[in-house]
Amino acid sequence: MAMAVEVPEYEIQDEVRVDPTRSALIVVDMQNDFVKEGGTLVVPDAQATIPEIKTLLDLARESGMKVVFTQDTHNEGDPEWEIWPEHVREGSWGWQVVDELQPLEDELVIRKVRYDAFYGTHLDHFLRVWEVDTLVLCGTVANICVHYTAASAALRWYDVIIPKDATSALDPFDLEASLRQTSFLFAGRITESGNIKVAS
Repeated sequence: MAMAVEVPEYEIQDEVRVDPTRSALIVVDMQNDFVKEGGTLVVPDAQATIPEIKTLLDLARESGMKVVFTQDTHNEGDPEWEIWPEHVREGSWGWQVVDELQPLEDELVIRKVRYDAFYGTHLDHFLRVWEVDTLVLCGTVANICVHYTAASAALRWYDVIIPKDATSALDPFDLEASLRQTSFLFAGRITESGNIKVAS
C-alpha cells in the first residue's frame, strides 16, 4: 500500500556569496548515458539542467574559481552493473561528458568508480593543494552521486552549496529528500544557480 510522505521544510537561500579563490565548482556525472536520449540510464530532468550548469561554469571560469568534472567510469564485470543497467562504459559515447558542458583543457576531470567522488580518487588532494574550502555541487543524480559526494565533502569539513535548479534526480521525491538531508545533516546551503554570487 502506497504511503504519502511529506519532506520536512528546508531553507532555500536567496543569495550565497562565495570567494572564488577558496571555492570549486564540481559538475557531477553530466555524461551522455545519464543526460541524452539514447543513454542507458537517462535521468528525466538532467537535460533541463544544462543551461543552469552552463551559467555556473561561466561564473566559475570568469571569476577564476576552480572547476572539477566527475566522470562515472565502469568496465566489464563492474559490480555496479548488477545494481543498475550497464552504463558509462569507459571509452563509449555514453561515458563522455555532454558536448554542451565540455571541460576546458586546464580543468580537472575525476574518473570515479562509485557514487562518492572522493572514494579512491585524488579529489581531496587537489582541493587541499588549491586551498579550497567551499564546494558548489551540481549535476546528476541528486540523491546518488551528488549526495554522496556532498556527504563525503561535509565529513571532510568542506562547506557545501547545492543549486537546486542545476541538480536532477530520477524522481522528484529523491531530489527533495537529498536536499533536505544536505541542509539538515551537513549544514549545506541550498539555493538556485542565479543566486550564487562572487564575493567582492
